[in-house]
Amino acid sequence: MKTSEDHSAAKDELVIPLAEETARIEKRQGATRTVRIQTFVDDVEEIVSATLKGEAVDIVRVPVDRPVSKIPETRIENGVTIIPIVEEVLFVEKRLILKEELHLRRQASKETVALPVTLKKQRAVIERVAEETKPTESKE
Repeated sequence: MKTSEDHSAAKDELVIPLAEETARIEKRQGATRTVRIQTFVDDVEEIVSATLKGEAVDIVRVPVDRPVSKIPETRIENGVTIIPIVEEVLFVEKRLILKEELHLRRQASKETVALPVTLKKQRAVIERVAEETKPTESKE
C-alpha cells in the first residue's frame, strides 16, 4: 500500500520517455553479375599403343612319290597340318601317286605398335561481365 508520502514523492519525479529504433531488412532479387561461358575444342596429339596378335604359316613341300590306293585324309601330326597332294598318272592301269605333302607349321607372333592420333578435348573459358547500369528516366 502506498502512503501519502509515497504519493507526493511520485509527483516530484520526472518521467523521461525512452525511444527505440528498430531495423527492418528487406530482400529483393536482382541480377548482380553476368557470366559468359565459351567452349573451345583443342586438337591434342597423343601416342596410343596396342598389342597386335598374328600368326604366320611356314609351308614346306615334302616330296613323297609313292603309289596310294585312295586319296589320303588331311591330318595333323605334332602340331603340323599335312595336306596330301595327289595326281593321276597313266600306266597300263591307273594308280594314285602321292606326289608331295604340304607341311604347315603355325608360328604365333606379337607386335606392339605406337601410332600418333589426334584427339579432341573441350575446354571452357568463363568470363565475369560487370552489370550494365541503366540510365534513369527524368520527367520534365
